[in-house]
Amino acid sequence: MTKVFMLAKSGVEHLPEPVARGLFTAVADVVWLTRTGGLAQLERNLARVRPDLDRRGLRQLSRAGIRAYLRYYCEAFQLPRLSADQLRARVRATGDGPLRETFADGGSVVAALGHNGNWDLAGAWATKELAPVVTVAEHLEPEELFQDFLDFRTSLGMTIIPMDRGSGVFRQLIRHTRGSASIVPLLADRDLSASGVEVDLFGHRARVAAGPAALSLATGAPLHATMIRHERLTGARRRAAGSRWGIVIEFSERLDVAGETPDGEPLDVATLTQRWVDALGAGIARHPADWHMLQKVFLDDLDAGRLAAPSASAHEAR
Repeated sequence: MTKVFMLAKSGVEHLPEPVARGLFTAVADVVWLTRTGGLAQLERNLARVRPDLDRRGLRQLSRAGIRAYLRYYCEAFQLPRLSADQLRARVRATGDGPLRETFADGGSVVAALGHNGNWDLAGAWATKELAPVVTVAEHLEPEELFQDFLDFRTSLGMTIIPMDRGSGVFRQLIRHTRGSASIVPLLADRDLSASGVEVDLFGHRARVAAGPAALSLATGAPLHATMIRHERLTGARRRAAGSRWGIVIEFSERLDVAGETPDGEPLDVATLTQRWVDALGAGIARHPADWHMLQKVFLDDLDAGRLAAPSASAHEAR
């Protein structure tokens, strides 16, 4: 990520789009051919999503996946130059009606996201078309990179809360969620800390973040699983977008309805987490190439020591 970010700083934003896309596609193909940059882990993860694929089919899927991942970076770093009309043309949302009703009534919405599609493009669009975006960013090293990262997302109109030890991230999220109509998207499909929630994902055990469910239950804000995927653009929309690629943001139905489990027990974090994981997993199954998970997420891939190691900042954020 650091190398890609520094490359973007050196001028990707100002390259003609076809040139920039060609460059990032070439980088993706090099990664795929040399099996570097987490490619092997991506294939292990995708094998859980598509166990029906043979070796050749899995390799073809991983190539599409790594190209989509690098497409995300290319698009993200060219975002600052997009006009409002181009931004609007590049994004299509489904299931957003209930969210708009919540915002119109002055409420906030929690969105549980995976590492799918282009969440920066989605965030830039949402803060203009839905409601102000408030989210969390893990503190990165070196510090200069982290500040550039914050400045980048802030320039897109988002409010970013750094996940620093002792900073009271969860309390800040509660304050924003209760304070005014906001959308709070949280990347949550991987959390290996002691506070992570163990769930079933594609028939395998995995650990994800407790944040979306915990925030929804603490504030009463609706929780929606949110799948983001790429789609090819044609005709008038392609011309308006200035690109052959756009994204679709698919919001699930509200998942915290009634606040109780089928057996009448109060809805808890573990149950609500499994609900959004099921909804997001269904989206990933339909569009596996858009799941950019190049890291270990399934328990079978993890050693016992790594699994048990707590993360103080992540725990404090919950």
